Amino acid sequence: MARLPTQILKDFIQGEASGGLVLMGSAAVALVVANSPLAHFYFETMHAYIFGLSVLHWVNDALMALFFLLVGLEIKRELVVGQLASWRDRALPGFAAVGGMVVPALIYVAFNYDNAAAVRGWAIPSATDIAFSLGVLALLGSRVPLSLKVFLTALAILDDLGAVIIIAIFYSSGLSLPMLGLAALTVGALIAINAFRVTSLWPYLGLGVMLWYFVFQSGVHATIAGVLLAATIPVQGTATSESSPLYTLEHALAPWVAFLVLPIFGFANAGVALGGIGLQALSHPVTLGSALGLFVGKQIGVFAGAWLTVKAGWAVRPAGSSWAQVYAIAILCGIGFTMSLFIGLLAFTTDEFHDATKIGVLAGSVLSALVGWTMLRVLPQAR
Repeated sequence: MARLPTQILKDFIQGEASGGLVLMGSAAVALVVANSPLAHFYFETMHAYIFGLSVLHWVNDALMALFFLLVGLEIKRELVVGQLASWRDRALPGFAAVGGMVVPALIYVAFNYDNAAAVRGWAIPSATDIAFSLGVLALLGSRVPLSLKVFLTALAILDDLGAVIIIAIFYSSGLSLPMLGLAALTVGALIAINAFRVTSLWPYLGLGVMLWYFVFQSGVHATIAGVLLAATIPVQGTATSESSPLYTLEHALAPWVAFLVLPIFGFANAGVALGGIGLQALSHPVTLGSALGLFVGKQIGVFAGAWLTVKAGWAVRPAGSSWAQVYAIAILCGIGFTMSLFIGLLAFTTDEFHDATKIGVLAGSVLSALVGWTMLRVLPQAR
């Protein structure tokens, strides 16, 4: 019997690869529009002001706070009761994540050390896009052991945690102490209602809106408010049951972030006019640092971190996998997209550097996806 369109839609939304595919599609549409007769309208719309902020700012400062809230909820769940709940669980993805952040940053700096403005983007190739990378992995089905999917998920989550810390420390400017004080008081109120075992989400969400405003006005990037709010949401129980406030919020947010927030972000930020791009643009130090940091730096850093951790006896290789498969996963970690583009937007103020970042991130991410997928596709499955 043929499936109804509503059932097909439901299956697609629940599929592992769906969010990554939609994100890829939105980025591709942005590139097409930015190089079509609609380009002028596209760029004008992104820079149009509504209630004191441009459309691009509303997307990157307000809408993306929901993405960071979801990231924070995922991090808390995994650290408290999930795949990162013990030292042994954290060791392998943790050291792999550290290597996967340090080596790409060093490669980026090697290309841009002589330009103080460009070197501000050192963190661009340090993050892994969890939606993209898991989407590519899901396309391989049973050819990839479940243990490798768990490893990649845990690594990407720790990557996101590192990126959040980097944004908070290195990409904040013009700090306002009064607003920071009000933000701190709001966080204190959130901690207090958690301590009093308030399980209704509405008080947390109401205070969360206030927290976003105070953080936005403080000079710290407003999306950090999402992570701070997530840290105060009660886990309660197993964090995987409907009685858990954290699970309830995460479950409610996930489809909106995957199918609305991230596609809008991808469409708003991936558009770059390719018409005037020549050898000079492709060889721009920011482009090369971003692309090679993701494609070369990630695979070296992630694999070295994982291999050394296993050799030191602090962890074991993911069950049922070969070292060649682990290396292929390390290549997939070079899919940076969302967080990489986001950091590039925070690091730079000129169109030249923004365009170079977009080209580098897109090139490095696509290359990592294609090579990683191909390698996992042709490698024999470990016994």
